[in-house]
Amino acid sequence: MKVSTPALIRSTGLAAILAGLMFVIIQPIHPPDALASVSTSAWAVIHYFTLVMVTLFLVGIIGIYAHQVEQLGWLGLAGVVVLSIGLLITAGLGVIEVFVAPLLVESEPNFVHGFLGMVGGHPTETDLGAIPLLWNLSSLGFLGGTVLFGAANFRAGIVSRWASALFAVGLLASAPVAALLGSPRVAAVPVGIGLAWMGYSIWSGRRRAVTTPAPDAATAQPAGAA
Repeated sequence: MKVSTPALIRSTGLAAILAGLMFVIIQPIHPPDALASVSTSAWAVIHYFTLVMVTLFLVGIIGIYAHQVEQLGWLGLAGVVVLSIGLLITAGLGVIEVFVAPLLVESEPNFVHGFLGMVGGHPTETDLGAIPLLWNLSSLGFLGGTVLFGAANFRAGIVSRWASALFAVGLLASAPVAALLGSPRVAAVPVGIGLAWMGYSIWSGRRRAVTTPAPDAATAQPAGAA
């Protein structure tokens, strides 16, 4: 059965829905960023889950962009590129978390402890090489990308503007609450909801209504008039 390009693009909305929901679910069940957690099965499962989520997140935003490429313009292109870079770096760091860190718990506990401190927002003096730079780039890419991409979607008005606004400002707006609670992961929840909501707008085929103004009766001419 042949699938049309528009139908294929709309199906990527499902990837955005799943990624957004997974992004929200991961936050409260994520194991503590502590040395004792790294070797557990819960740590492995949640980070496999995270890598799948990042992949779906990337597919979802590319599909949302492709669905309305002309309307999103340069702002949307900038947003999807910056956000994609942030997500790809995040995926690379996720590979370290799930495949490398557990192997170093016994032999290099200071490295693992320093890595976990960086992720949890409690940097240590451990030399992690270029990893902190990559972490900062992924954080800036994610923050900048969500703001740019969300703003572009809000301006275009094809998907839900409420969803676009939540995706754009959710991370910044929830940052004070996350800081107050001492849990940086709380800030991810609004972004996940916004992504799932935008994905639903694409997947359900919802489009902005376009109305064509009726011709002025005074100036309208019958067909064929000279």
